[in-house]
Amino acid sequence: MTRATVTAAVGTLAALTLLTGSAAARPAPEPTPPTAAPRLVSFDTCADALARLRAAASASVGPWGFQPGWRTGFATGGAGDPPALSRAGDGARATPEHSGTNVHEPGADEPDLVKTDGRRIVTVTGGVLRVVDPATRRTNGRLDLTGDDARPGPGDGSLLLHGDRALVLLRGNMPMLPNGTSARRPAGGPTGARLLLVDLAGRPALIGTYRIDGSLLDARLTGPTARVVVRSEARLVLPEPGDESTEGQRLAANRAAIDRADLDAWLPAYDWTEGDRRGGGRVGCDRLAATADTTGTALLTVLSFDLAAGRLGDGDPVSVAGDADTVYGTAGSLYLAGQRQRPGQLRPRGWGGPAGRDPETAIYQFDTRAPSRPRYLAAGTVPGTLLDQYALSEWQGHLRVATTSGDDRWSRPTTESGVYVLTRRGDVLTRVGAVTGLGRGERIHSVRYLGPTGHVVTFRRTDPLYALDLTDPATPRVTGELKITGYSAYLHPAGPGRLLGVGQEADADGRAQGLQVSLFDVADPARPTRLARHHVPGAGSAVEFDPHAFLYDPGTGLVALPVHDGGLLLLRVAGATIVPAGTVTHPGRAPVSRSLLVGGVLWTVSDAGLRADDPAGVAGPVRIAWLPAT
Repeated sequence: MTRATVTAAVGTLAALTLLTGSAAARPAPEPTPPTAAPRLVSFDTCADALARLRAAASASVGPWGFQPGWRTGFATGGAGDPPALSRAGDGARATPEHSGTNVHEPGADEPDLVKTDGRRIVTVTGGVLRVVDPATRRTNGRLDLTGDDARPGPGDGSLLLHGDRALVLLRGNMPMLPNGTSARRPAGGPTGARLLLVDLAGRPALIGTYRIDGSLLDARLTGPTARVVVRSEARLVLPEPGDESTEGQRLAANRAAIDRADLDAWLPAYDWTEGDRRGGGRVGCDRLAATADTTGTALLTVLSFDLAAGRLGDGDPVSVAGDADTVYGTAGSLYLAGQRQRPGQLRPRGWGGPAGRDPETAIYQFDTRAPSRPRYLAAGTVPGTLLDQYALSEWQGHLRVATTSGDDRWSRPTTESGVYVLTRRGDVLTRVGAVTGLGRGERIHSVRYLGPTGHVVTFRRTDPLYALDLTDPATPRVTGELKITGYSAYLHPAGPGRLLGVGQEADADGRAQGLQVSLFDVADPARPTRLARHHVPGAGSAVEFDPHAFLYDPGTGLVALPVHDGGLLLLRVAGATIVPAGTVTHPGRAPVSRSLLVGGVLWTVSDAGLRADDPAGVAGPVRIAWLPAT
């Protein structure tokens, strides 16, 4: 029996890392009551940790492997308020006004494939880092990122920027055996997520590397400290069942294989370089914590790097035996959230067996105010599942969470959505209020919080835009509702009482009809209205699933968003109108993925290169320069 101790403040260890009452809009059955909050436990010895992980995996495995959601099979062998233009700059030359990455919260920068500090533009495309001087409109340097590893895959590359340092993040994936099972770690060391520290003071130069088992989940930069979240699956190899084996025999064989696994099957290995120096290791048992109900199939590791130090080191890793798929960060907190399987939930509805209980979302909060590794604070659960990080919002000591519960795969969907308000009491995120019953038969398509108010879009055939009053955390309530065709997949603040929505128009049966950009007036919480819209039949935009692709300049009303034909659509919000302002295309119709402003110049990025335009041209943007990628 393990000697695990519940830790309220998980001290050094759980300083760590990750896992990933109600006023109803209409009378509605109360959702299934949440189970106990998934508190973390730590371990006295490695033997205790191994015993807990084996027991958890054995309890989770079935005759045919792990429950739905486990991404491996059988093996025969071993094993995102809008950022304003920045004027900051203490250098010898004044820093031009410039846009930043479109992020969820100020003070918590998010990785993206292009960054600028006004003095330089840094991009990561096609496995190459490029540095451009926006003043001279010249490329100052290139750095091939392929190095000693395989070339990054399409879209595999993002970066964080602090001073003269860039941290490049390559997502990575554990190698897979032909039948889809995670391979065991190769003899050469860890494989998966890679981090590259690049010096930008002169020509870009690689000064440090870091590799760790698993794939990059997300990262946040607060001040000079980058916190990187990595998800790794347990490298458990289950035997191939014989045709004549009974379910009991298969289950026994699977559990026997788990009982033979050692800690190497769970704990991530890492290595690092710094010039000629090399180091490495494995996350230690003293850096591991687990949720009391962990399935033993996944670990989350949080790494902390001081970009001002000019070195990566070992990343000060800490791991949680748990799972998450969403990272939400503020200037002082890091939240990890993901679906939590309740006890007895072996299969969801529709898997040919008894219906399981509705899933819950588990949420873990960490304190990131200090530059050292995060300190675990609390955990909690809410009914349903999250859309993305914009479904969460920390405000005045409370966490607001929007989720959808129920099933919409059949002709009579049972879904509904709600917003739950949590507060930290000890080491538990406790629910203090909720508003439920939103969009029955529909799912959440976007969420945006503006201080004490919230806006939720649900959709199946029409788009109800709900306005919520969250001023009193104990009694959140719906104040207004707007029904229109189509939906907004992303909502963005556009000045006091205004929201921009980017999504799809739809017909009366809910069939998408092309890109739709809407301007909403939400100043009157009882009567949200749509002031204007711009429709592009048959089109779509990356903004619908990646808010980093969105650019809005509050000073000029300029809106820029990539469209699926490869170009960049420019619009201007003027009063209560949306006015077309032209398009930008790159040679060969190379898809434009990002746009940014530096000193009033619009820069656009594609794999083919960077283009600079004057966006204020009377007939549309006027090309100033073209910098090819090669």
